[in-house]
Amino acid sequence: MRRVASVGLACGVLTLALSVSAAAQTGKNVLVVVNSNSPASIEIGDYYALKRQVPPEQILRITTPVADQIARGVYDAQIEQPVALWLGTHAAQDRILYIVLTKGVPLRVSGTAGNSGTVASVDSELTLLYRKFTGQIINPAGSFKNPYFLGDLPITDAKPFSRRHHDLYLVARLDGYTVADVKALIDRGLTPSRQGRILLDQRGELQRSAGNTWLDRAATVLKKMPGWEARIVSDTEGLPLRNQSGVLGYYSWGSNDPLIARRDLNLQFVPGALAGMFVSTDARTMEEPSQGWQVRDEPHAGSNQSLIGDLIRAGVTGVAGHVAEPYLSATVRPEILFPAYLSGFNLVESFYLGMPSLSWQNVVIGDPLCAPFREQAVAAQDIDNGIDAETELPVFLSARRLELLTKGSGLKPEAAKLALKADVRFLKQDRRGGREALEKATEIDDGFIAGHLRLAALHESESQWAAAQERYRRILAGRPNHIASLNNLAYSLAERSNRPADALPFAKRAYDVSKGAPAIADTLAWVYHLMGRDADAAPLLAAASQQLPNSADVHLHAAVVFAAIGKTDVAAKELERALTLDKNLEQQAAVRQLRQRLESGR
Repeated sequence: MRRVASVGLACGVLTLALSVSAAAQTGKNVLVVVNSNSPASIEIGDYYALKRQVPPEQILRITTPVADQIARGVYDAQIEQPVALWLGTHAAQDRILYIVLTKGVPLRVSGTAGNSGTVASVDSELTLLYRKFTGQIINPAGSFKNPYFLGDLPITDAKPFSRRHHDLYLVARLDGYTVADVKALIDRGLTPSRQGRILLDQRGELQRSAGNTWLDRAATVLKKMPGWEARIVSDTEGLPLRNQSGVLGYYSWGSNDPLIARRDLNLQFVPGALAGMFVSTDARTMEEPSQGWQVRDEPHAGSNQSLIGDLIRAGVTGVAGHVAEPYLSATVRPEILFPAYLSGFNLVESFYLGMPSLSWQNVVIGDPLCAPFREQAVAAQDIDNGIDAETELPVFLSARRLELLTKGSGLKPEAAKLALKADVRFLKQDRRGGREALEKATEIDDGFIAGHLRLAALHESESQWAAAQERYRRILAGRPNHIASLNNLAYSLAERSNRPADALPFAKRAYDVSKGAPAIADTLAWVYHLMGRDADAAPLLAAASQQLPNSADVHLHAAVVFAAIGKTDVAAKELERALTLDKNLEQQAAVRQLRQRLESGR
């Protein structure tokens, strides 16, 4: 029999700079993520943290495969959950603005392709973690509109990234072909130049593309900025820009330009230079190709397109790329990227202001704190405004979480505050404090179903069966057809209190209201079994075992019931399936006895 689980209560105008001395966001606002399986990742993380004075406790070591691509389940368990846990236990959800991944952390989450696909960069998925903290549900299919994207608004409408105004994390990556490449990139970000030129390289085409239009627009906007008219090199003839020195910015079509057939265009970048390309898979790997490899040669890591690793090797300090096909509309817009950077935004702000989509294919390589043109600091109280005493959450997160919780569920505000406080305390392993907060919340708002369910689960974990049953009854007093409460009460009465006859009405009602859901059918069948009505239980379990082929509990229950009615061959197959799914069942004395009985009866 299965107890239906409950869900957790909460998941949860700049001008050109005259000086670079003004402090803005600092290393205290950065979480560095390194992969313990990668010595390179550890070395780079330690190097960056030292250079940017990131506190040692803000270097998070995760353990995940050293690979370009991982499955979504691996991403959830080994990357997103450890990051979320660190942020929660350190009450740093507001204070951390930037998550910096390091070489050796996977690039891509595998999935389906296309505009509605689930393939995405690890980096882009992590940007939405703050929104998950607030209680929002993020669908992994397709892209998510970037709320920080500037779009068609002027640069003067953009705001420096802060927690008061923005509910995202800006995620950057320190990566390249080698550790030496990455350390050089970090060093360049520490001493960025305000000198140099910006190259905007269009490709030749018969029909005007959106990409060339954006490059044209970038040239127009940049030339109007004081002091930059003569420093913008805009190619409109379709001839690749090569052999250029003093490059502060570069944007091109890469290997999608038919005239670009070589990896090295002999571009001399100054420290602090930013770059990007309209190339679908230029961040597909950071594994260095063979020395003689050129674009359009045999595929390297699945494609023969340009690689941003070559731009990093050539000396850029920040670059955007794509781990899979983003489609042109989702690439970083050069007419936003470069004007934002020159107007004082830091490296990662500039890229994300120009990035239309999140939970998508984009990555940003570089030190987010690199800001050669910044002259105005972000106010400290706009980043971290302390802890809300009523919820024990950081202030900005608390306000956002409360708004969604009260509007979405109709929960009374005072009960909602206590619910959030309970989440914080449970996260910190303070079970007693969490329980007290939940009990007060349900006293204030008896309709707080999630609170009752969580308290019931706590009681069950401590074998307080009567207390758990009382919680389910309180829910059913107001919601008589609440399926989880009906099912769980039936389970507790039948299995824990040895009262299957009292459990039967609740199990039947849950089955009827759920329209025969297989997990609920399993509960009803088990109640019948405990009443000695195995003939009534058998058809329910026969259907449930087919509908839930990966449930060890259902297969075990089916084995017990079919053995009881003499169908030993069916029972043996069900038991074998259960033990294949969960080898720990073999440790139960009743299971061993059932197996011996079935084997002896063959």
